[in-house]
Amino acid sequence: MSYVQIYVHAVWSTKYRESLVTKDLKPLLLAHMMSNAKKKKIYLDQINCYKDHCHVLLSLGRTQSISVVVQLLKGESSHWVNDHHLIKDYFDWQNEYYAASVSKQHVPIVRAYIKNQEEHHRRKSFQEEYDYLTKNAGF
Repeated sequence: MSYVQIYVHAVWSTKYRESLVTKDLKPLLLAHMMSNAKKKKIYLDQINCYKDHCHVLLSLGRTQSISVVVQLLKGESSHWVNDHHLIKDYFDWQNEYYAASVSKQHVPIVRAYIKNQEEHHRRKSFQEEYDYLTKNAGF
């Protein structure tokens, strides 16, 4: 039997960083992404969105790749928002994303970080956050 435990913190933004994730859309989007992930056997430990971006903490299965999992989450969710006309504008995620491994002892820290996005963004813009994450990961 194979045992795999690979945690990944992934972040992506809306196309052109438009503030499309409204207070009304956010709970619907998060619930849908969790449900869709479960159907596709993607383990989402934590997920949260804030206005123009989304954070997830996920654990990869032994046959899953980061690129495929992130694409499944992004592509299906934007398609769902548009099919159900949940916002006036066209909803789309940027092609690019950030992803970095998370050691087991740091999982609770990343989980809390993702959970507290609204509080966090009272002090930092998405660009400042993204610059910090990429610099901290050594990119």
